[in-house]
Amino acid sequence: MSGSLKLTTHEHMLRDSVITALNSSLSFPQVLEATRAPLLELAPSDSLALCLMRTTPVLDFQWLVPGYSIPLLEQYASVSDHDFVRAPIFAQPNVVLRDDEMLPRKEYEHSLLYQRSRELGLGLDHVMAVLLPIRPDFLGAFALYRTRRRSYSSRCAAVLSSITAHLVNAVRNCSDVQAMTTGAHLLEELHSGSDTAYLVVEPSARLVKRSRHATVLLERWFAPSDRHSSGLPLPLKERLDALVRMDADARLDKNVWVSLQADGYRTVRFIELPASEGPRQWALLMNEIPMSIPLPVDMRSKLTAREAEVAMYMLRNWNHEQIADELVIAVGTVDTHVRHIRDKLGIDSRADLLYQAARLNKPV
Repeated sequence: MSGSLKLTTHEHMLRDSVITALNSSLSFPQVLEATRAPLLELAPSDSLALCLMRTTPVLDFQWLVPGYSIPLLEQYASVSDHDFVRAPIFAQPNVVLRDDEMLPRKEYEHSLLYQRSRELGLGLDHVMAVLLPIRPDFLGAFALYRTRRRSYSSRCAAVLSSITAHLVNAVRNCSDVQAMTTGAHLLEELHSGSDTAYLVVEPSARLVKRSRHATVLLERWFAPSDRHSSGLPLPLKERLDALVRMDADARLDKNVWVSLQADGYRTVRFIELPASEGPRQWALLMNEIPMSIPLPVDMRSKLTAREAEVAMYMLRNWNHEQIADELVIAVGTVDTHVRHIRDKLGIDSRADLLYQAARLNKPV
C-alpha cells in the first residue's frame, strides 16, 4: 500500500475486509458479492462492476455486476463503440482514472453512455475505473459508479489504487479456475490432466493431496535429505510458512517459487484456497520450463520492439546489468523497460513473467 495514503482506523478495517473478500472464493460472482459492501463504503460509491475481456481471437466482453443490476451494462454491446472509458484506461493500465480525467464534464454529459444511462433510469453521474492486465490475452476493467453529482476525489482514486494489485491477483486466481466455483472443483480439474502436478497442503506442512505427476516431480526435484518429515520439500515448506506469516500486501509478488537449473526452470505457484473449503489450505501448482522458453506471440504483440528484447533476456534469467551491456543502454533504461513490461503484461515480478510465458506456450 502506498505510504503516502493515510487511512483512518475505520478505513484500514474496511480495506482489510475488501482484501479478505477478494481471497474468499475462486468464483468471480462470489468474490464480487463479498467485496461489494466494504468496497462501496471504503471508496464511497453506489455500485461496482467488473468487465472481463478476452482479446483473442476477437475482443469479447463479459460484465459482472454484484447486487443491483446496472441496466446500461446489460445493453453494453449496443453502446460499446461509444465507451469513453475504454481508451483512457487502456492507455494507462493499473492506473485509476476518474471521469474528469477522461473527458470534460460537458462532453461526459453529452456522451451516449451517460444519456442512455439516464434513459434507463439510473444516471451514472460519475465513474472511476482501472484496467487490470491479467495475461496478454485476458484483461479486466474494474469500475465504481456514483448516481449523484458528487465527483470522485484524488483521495478516492488513491484508495482504489491501494487495492488494485489485490484485484489483479483475485481476477487471476479466479480466471485460472474459470467455470468452477470451489477449490474442490479446481482440484478435480487439475486431477483430470495426466501431466498436471499439484499438491494440496494445510499449513504448516501437512500434505492433504497430490497428483501422480507431482509425485514424479518431487522425486526428480528434491533429494530425500531435502524433505521435511511431512513429506513436503523444505524449500516449499519455507516459502509456504513465509506466505502464511505475510500480510496480504506482502504476499502479492511472492506467490511463485522459481528454481533455476542447468536444464531449465522449476516453478511452483501457491494459491490460497477459499476458507469455505474447510481449514485454510493451499494448492501448489508445479511446472517444469525449458531454459530456451520463447517469448509468446501474445506477449510480444503487447510490447514495443525494445521491450520485447528486454523481456526475452529476462526469460533467460539475465540481470539488468547484463541486459544493459548486451543492448548498449543504461541500466536505468532497462529498469524503465521492465516497469513498462510489467504494466503491459500484468505481471508482478520476473518469476511471474516466467510463469505466465510458460502458461501461454503450454498451458499449465
